[in-house]
Amino acid sequence: MRTPVCDLLEIDVPVIQAAIGGVTCPELAAAVSNAGGLGTIGMAGRGADGARNTIERTRELSNRSFAVNFILDFDCEKELATSLEAGVSLVSLFWGDPTPLVARIHEHGAKVMMSIGSVEEAKRAADAGVDVVVAQGWEAGGHVRGNTATLALVPRVVDAVSPLPVVAAGGIADGRGLAAVLALGAQAAWIGTRFLAATEADAHPEYRKRIFGAEASDTYYSALFDVGWPGAPGRVIRNSTVEAWEQAGKPSKERRPGLTDLLAATPDGEQARRYEAMTARSDFDG
Repeated sequence: MRTPVCDLLEIDVPVIQAAIGGVTCPELAAAVSNAGGLGTIGMAGRGADGARNTIERTRELSNRSFAVNFILDFDCEKELATSLEAGVSLVSLFWGDPTPLVARIHEHGAKVMMSIGSVEEAKRAADAGVDVVVAQGWEAGGHVRGNTATLALVPRVVDAVSPLPVVAAGGIADGRGLAAVLALGAQAAWIGTRFLAATEADAHPEYRKRIFGAEASDTYYSALFDVGWPGAPGRVIRNSTVEAWEQAGKPSKERRPGLTDLLAATPDGEQARRYEAMTARSDFDG
């Protein structure tokens, strides 16, 4: 199962754990990397100290390669600068133009992976000088960049950016999915939701239970939830919030039912309100 991108990323098997929001943590990334894949940590909102501590903790748990992920529509300067100073070797970027950052990341000796949702975006990423293109299909969980299905998108991106390595993302959860995207020309699979079920993921037990019990018909693709940056729809598991909004006739954002409801909070005071796109971490109580 070893492919050329494994050598580039210094991994043993062509499996990459996606950033998957707030449940990514040193324990999960290290476990994936120690197993031969590539663990990834989402850095959005951690701040300089949080980024530094997260990287140090991951290195305590693993001496293998891991990646740090940044959403380009967010202000990630503090986290990125700290990560580069710490000597991370792999930087994953999403939702934006990587051009202003590629040379800087390369100057620090790190490689760049860029997630895209269309052939046109893949070509722009290749022109920007990224090292790996991640082709995210419409089936992906969380924030979804494009509107083309994974199995249709991947071979077109492979043809468009060859010989640049392409990683496939979206709806891949087992060995059959991995085999399928490898047959289409991808060199690895980018897997998110499946890793939410891992015991190392910082996921709330109830959230993990919902994932284990979910069917394909339970997924919901919409811009209903507030994600923090414009134009970013997401795929989630259908829940009571979705059902209440539908029953109310799908009103505008300002008129959504229960808009100010406080659903949960962490011991340090972080609050989760209805319609906020927050991953159910283990420290939320409510």
